[in-house]
Amino acid sequence: MADARASGGRSPVYTPPVYTNGYKAAVLGLLLATYTFNFIDRTIIATIGQAIKVDLKLTDTQLGLLGGLYFALLYTLLGIPIARLAERCNRVTIISVSLVIWSGFTALCGAASSFAQLALFRFGVGVGEAGCSPPSHSLISDYYEPKKRASALSIYSFGIPLGTMFGAVAGGWLATEFSWRVAFVIVGLPGILLALIVKLVIKEPPRGHSEIVEAPLEAEDVVVEPAKPAFSLTNEFKELWAVSKVLFGKWPVLHMVLGVTIASFGSYGSGAFVPSYFVRAFGLNLAEVGLIVGLIGGFSAGVGTLVGGFLSDWAAKRSVKWYAWTPAIGLIVCTPIYILAYLQTDWKATATILLIPGVFHYVYLAPTFGVVQNSVEPHRRATATALLFFFLNLIALGGGPVFTGWLIDHLAQYHFNVPDAGGVVHSLFASFGQAGAQSFAAACPGGVAPAGSPAELATQCRSTLALSSQQGIIISLCFYAWAGVHYALASIGMVKHMQERAGT
Repeated sequence: MADARASGGRSPVYTPPVYTNGYKAAVLGLLLATYTFNFIDRTIIATIGQAIKVDLKLTDTQLGLLGGLYFALLYTLLGIPIARLAERCNRVTIISVSLVIWSGFTALCGAASSFAQLALFRFGVGVGEAGCSPPSHSLISDYYEPKKRASALSIYSFGIPLGTMFGAVAGGWLATEFSWRVAFVIVGLPGILLALIVKLVIKEPPRGHSEIVEAPLEAEDVVVEPAKPAFSLTNEFKELWAVSKVLFGKWPVLHMVLGVTIASFGSYGSGAFVPSYFVRAFGLNLAEVGLIVGLIGGFSAGVGTLVGGFLSDWAAKRSVKWYAWTPAIGLIVCTPIYILAYLQTDWKATATILLIPGVFHYVYLAPTFGVVQNSVEPHRRATATALLFFFLNLIALGGGPVFTGWLIDHLAQYHFNVPDAGGVVHSLFASFGQAGAQSFAAACPGGVAPAGSPAELATQCRSTLALSSQQGIIISLCFYAWAGVHYALASIGMVKHMQERAGT
């Protein structure tokens, strides 16, 4: 970052850009494509999970582990050292190598013949994907100035709904027409070609390139990256502590972090079983489910993600509190709409209502990432993203799907023994006092009755799993409202915090 300063109290101006707007847009487009593949490979297991469950005779808790904890463990643990590497080394190279690793392991998932093998390959996917977002957030923050940063990060975050959509549509169709194994291979391999394009096209910008400086002495030559200190473990821990104090020691940032974590817990948890719910409750095949979940979810979540970034940047011109109020309002509004959707008895009604809540739900992503990036120095941005993702994903991605899967298994055990139990709240509390003598997992391995079983048992297995899936998803959705409260709390002190960061 340039340290040239003009005297005389001149108004701050931006350093003239080294890169054209067209090139920056191309870079952002490639990073968006990378993040899209990230989420295709991460979430496809949710779409084809029902086929895997039946083929390998898994429980929903095991599906939750595959989609959550087993992916999240190395993903979160390696995120911090990779981010520290990204603060010193070429971020583009890190992203490219990581893309090759996670794409290769995704393809290998198609060769798994047991739960243990599939779990091992999912660990590998997590290893690769750990090198995606921390260096990407840091690159975007160096290409785009603070007042456009949330908007740029919203475009990057658009990879979440885009990847989820393509993973659902392509994965569902491939699993139906071929098999779930073919689906893993086909969606995994193209990422290797994308890695080559990213490495050849994206240039590594100087760190701090887009920060506010006072009138520079020259145009492009003043953009000089500061010297990096010699590596030492002591310095690394000091850097981690410095970033941690911002994320967890500043009231507004802390509640933004808590908000995104709790919202993601509900999102990962419910989302892991939504495709399976459409199969279980309405008897649709995986191709149909992929189209419904992918297109509807991709549209509403995509709109919400983009709106969150551009709306919060626009509203923040009046008050930076809107970086907190935008997600607070969105999450609280979306919760009852989601619940209403999953209470419907017809899949068309459910799908139609689901067009609405994602627009409100996903506004939380870009403002959160923008606040985090604007709260730390340029040389600490990859680290800030990694620490945020460590906390967020270990709890949300690691725990959300497992929690919802366990909850569905728990409720299935109860409903199998008490078929007419009642509503969600009653079933939740009553299930902890009455487990039931008959084992649902034993009677319905993989959620279906064994071949040759009486028709009554087949019907009971199917209806029990459908009801339990519905209730487990609804309970997980309630985390959105809780997250909204934290975002509202983040507005307290936001103005002062951002003024301190700007040095005004």
